[in-house]
Amino acid sequence: MSESRLLAAPGTGRRAAWVYALRTTNPPPGREPDPVTRWLVVTRAAVLPMTVFAGLVAGLLAVRADGFSWADFLLALLGITVAHTANNLMNDLADTQVGTDTDTYPRALYAPHPILSGLVTKRQLVMAVLLCQVVDLVILLVLLGRRGWPVVAFALAGLFLSYAYTAPPLRLKKIGLGEPDVFLTWGPLMVAGTYFSAVGQLPWQVWVASVPYGLLCTTVLMGKHIDKIPYDAPAGTRTLPVLLGEARARTATKALLVAFYVTTVGAVAVSALPWPVLVVLGGFPLLRKALQALSRPRPDEPPAGFPVWPLWFAAICFVHTRRAGLLLVVGLAVAAVFAIGLPLG
Repeated sequence: MSESRLLAAPGTGRRAAWVYALRTTNPPPGREPDPVTRWLVVTRAAVLPMTVFAGLVAGLLAVRADGFSWADFLLALLGITVAHTANNLMNDLADTQVGTDTDTYPRALYAPHPILSGLVTKRQLVMAVLLCQVVDLVILLVLLGRRGWPVVAFALAGLFLSYAYTAPPLRLKKIGLGEPDVFLTWGPLMVAGTYFSAVGQLPWQVWVASVPYGLLCTTVLMGKHIDKIPYDAPAGTRTLPVLLGEARARTATKALLVAFYVTTVGAVAVSALPWPVLVVLGGFPLLRKALQALSRPRPDEPPAGFPVWPLWFAAICFVHTRRAGLLLVVGLAVAAVFAIGLPLG
């Protein structure tokens, strides 16, 4: 894994602090965070590009389709990004309430925990969740009037999976279903839901096109849950890596990384994705590094200055996902500009 950006020392000034928070989920060390930096950390804004890329995949697939609306697409993109923000906040709130998040649990070690660190109060966190939900409700009502009931179905399914991930009574993360939850959310729900919101119809190819990106995002959660096995297993949190064991979980994560490329090529073969997306093959050098890292246990100590320890495999998978996701978006943008293989259907 290329660690240069993760290990780079932050510059001075507010903008440098914001960039550091967006890169590492942490405020710059040794500084009192300003309000913007505080909320970038609290919302875990560093991982929001995963959702933005999902929306861009949908939008670029849809942009040349009959009925495409820029306004509806941008509303849907904003909606899923706000929903991801709310999900991050709700997870921290739920895990704190049920006692999962403590001062010695990874959530409070790789970055300041919103409540436990004192960055915000529980009331402020609840108010932030409510604000996100109000914004999404307004967007939903607008898109309902524009596109009809399927928008509500996508939104309710996403809300259910978001809430059920950590909150009682289901707590999908605790029973090995958190990883399928993430695949469904960042793949079919986000990509297909955003496409439908932008166009008002949903060709079968979009469902197929959503699979590679869903797999890509799932690798990040797999990496994170492998890192947390020593903490989750004793607490009875049976994530998929806990159920598989570390060695098998690392093998499964490697398979998911490779599956992203295989399913991308497969989607091109059935005309669900345009051929310019094969630019994702440019991610092979980083893929090779990720596979090599996942072939070995996590090191006993982090590299000097590594900002998100005890996360290790999560960082490796996230860096790969960010690069591969960007290449996928670039390929789709080229296809959209030159009308290669678009519109679908």
